[in-house]
Amino acid sequence: MSTPVLKQHYLDKVVPALKEKLGYTNPHQVPQIEKVVLTTCLGNEPDRKVAVDDAVIEIAKITGQKPSITFSKKAVANFKLRAGEPLGARVTLRGERMWEFLYRFINVTAPNIRDFRGISPRGFDGRGNFAIGFPDQSIFPEIELDQIKRQIGFDLIVVTTATTDDEGRALLKEIGMPFRETTKSTEEGAAA
Repeated sequence: MSTPVLKQHYLDKVVPALKEKLGYTNPHQVPQIEKVVLTTCLGNEPDRKVAVDDAVIEIAKITGQKPSITFSKKAVANFKLRAGEPLGARVTLRGERMWEFLYRFINVTAPNIRDFRGISPRGFDGRGNFAIGFPDQSIFPEIELDQIKRQIGFDLIVVTTATTDDEGRALLKEIGMPFRETTKSTEEGAAA
């Protein structure tokens, strides 16, 4: 079986570039992508059990791997939620499937977003991991638009071995993540 294209790119181009850019002497110091997690929560749907089943089917189409169902831990009367009810779905991608999914996301899915100007680089958590949310599944090419029963929002989390946001940002930028270019005035205006 051949090595995924993005993994080969990481090994051939990204590792040497980050070694030089971040000043590492050992290639094992270079940050890596550990896993990609795709999650959804359908807590506000009136027919929650059917919605979770729909979400499982959609995530399986998008990732090629069957997701696990997440359940509520507590009962919340205001949301008409009982403890142990299905609430959402989650899939964790590692290895070859992770690299293939990231390649498709960077080269096909992200540019497929309407009015795409780049992904906001503000989704880092302080430890080099990156998260982004999507309002619906229609941006993924694996989903047939006429087969969509309901809009399902997703969160995509890229977990890295980077220790800082700057290392994580450098890793994802070198891999090809299409981050939006920000200027100082844009960042200052957003922080205010």
